[in-house]
Amino acid sequence: MQYALILALALCGVAAQALPQATAKRQIPCKTPENAASCYWTHGRLGVYNGNPSFRVGRIGTTKIVGIHSAPGAQRRDPEDGEHPEFPPNIERLVDGMVNGHRIFAGFEICPFAPEVRREMQFGCIESARKIFVNRFH
Repeated sequence: MQYALILALALCGVAAQALPQATAKRQIPCKTPENAASCYWTHGRLGVYNGNPSFRVGRIGTTKIVGIHSAPGAQRRDPEDGEHPEFPPNIERLVDGMVNGHRIFAGFEICPFAPEVRREMQFGCIESARKIFVNRFH
């Protein structure tokens, strides 16, 4: 009888974890119907830099850099958006504790605002991230 009760409680715990969890909604949507087709996944490193936008993703294996803003048109609403863009919740927690020299490596889903131009920084937003690793070097 005890084993059946323990097994039932364990199964309830597993079933509860399988239910979808509520995720924090972004205030400004990054992926919209207009730009959804141009969004892509890339392995990159997110860092803080001097200039605007402060947050940039360097695409690993290329010389391409994506300047990060909250969403398309966000800089028109807030001229300082490049200094404090909105990130997905799993990245936001890490960015809050970031200091100069730290880099976040991950698979990023980037939604660019315009087509890529050779030898120019592209601008976009980060819709989501997975396989996250923080490199803290000094």
